Amino acid sequence: MESMEAKTIFGQNVRRLRRARGFSQEELADRVGLHRTYIGSVERGERNISLNNIVAIARSLSVPISDLFIGIETTKEE
Repeated sequence: MESMEAKTIFGQNVRRLRRARGFSQEELADRVGLHRTYIGSVERGERNISLNNIVAIARSLSVPISDLFIGIETTKEE
């Protein structure tokens, strides 16, 4: 079984943390300085997001950057 793509897991983590803080996509986007549709596409795993935007999202959610990567495996299965 193929593991879930990193962008999808990352997006799920952003959504989970955003909802836990009671933010709408629009509110998070305003805090980060991005458009709401961009945040939506990140949460759906459609974007290969830049490091600068990852840092901005983590800061806006008041979480360590590592929280956005929970569940993403870095070892290659053989």
